[in-house]
Amino acid sequence: MTIQQLVYAITISEVGSMNRAAEDLFITQPTLTKAIKELENELGISLFVRSGKGMTLTPDGRDFIVYAKQISQQYDILKDHFGNAGERKRKFGISTQHYSFAVKAFAELIKDFDLKKYEFVFRETTTRDVIDDVGSMKSDIGILFISEYNRKVIEKKLRDNDLRFVHLIDCKACVYIAKDHPLADADELTMEDLAPYPCLAFEQGEGDPIYYSEEILAEKDYPRRIKVCDRASGLNLMTELNGYTLCSGIILDDINGQQYKMIRFRGDDDDAVMHIGYIIKNNIEITSLTEGYIQEVKKILKIG
Repeated sequence: MTIQQLVYAITISEVGSMNRAAEDLFITQPTLTKAIKELENELGISLFVRSGKGMTLTPDGRDFIVYAKQISQQYDILKDHFGNAGERKRKFGISTQHYSFAVKAFAELIKDFDLKKYEFVFRETTTRDVIDDVGSMKSDIGILFISEYNRKVIEKKLRDNDLRFVHLIDCKACVYIAKDHPLADADELTMEDLAPYPCLAFEQGEGDPIYYSEEILAEKDYPRRIKVCDRASGLNLMTELNGYTLCSGIILDDINGQQYKMIRFRGDDDDAVMHIGYIIKNNIEITSLTEGYIQEVKKILKIG
């Protein structure tokens, strides 16, 4: 088994195609096929299922890729520190649910670094992908929330990916609406008040359970609901359709704009709390970049 074979397998798993992987690796497809076959023979397992739709990982393959990425990352670190390829950029990635504070902290972090020497990646994505990205070490850290409603499902998913959740802050539900919304002058809002207006929610993956929802009280029956994939679209629809979303209440005007406001939500679930925190890989040393990002998040959230 060689580092090169690991890189080949990782690339195929990421692009899902032998042809595409060969192009990205600048080798011929027969060379790539031969290398993967030799690796599978040595391991005594099948890494991929081959079909007309491309290459997908087998259960053994998924486990293998997690370890392969760890080894590949450590190999890159060794080369960066001790090799003669000192020009390689150091990589740092974040995967997060849709939080403006996560964006702000990321921006503050990279201000102190030379982007010619570092490659930073910010992924605002689904709950499942946040966990999978950190579990596979595609990202160094993830940001998400746990509630009493989703705790069992999320914590099992974290255990399956050898991850741990580190708590940062607790937040009760707030209603986020445009400043010119018909309910904008209210001191607090109930589900009955909100019933005539569309609830905006971030779309999760097809088939993902409601426990992966990014909004607290997602299990409620909303008569009008619109799914969006990104924060900008959600904000635009909030303005155009008098929509609303139930969120943590942690909103930054310099990220989301100043034409929106937060109102306290009141209901039978007043005890419902979003436990927001970060996830990291177990038994992996936290890098200075990861620690720096955590500190920037704590500054924004005013956590001592």
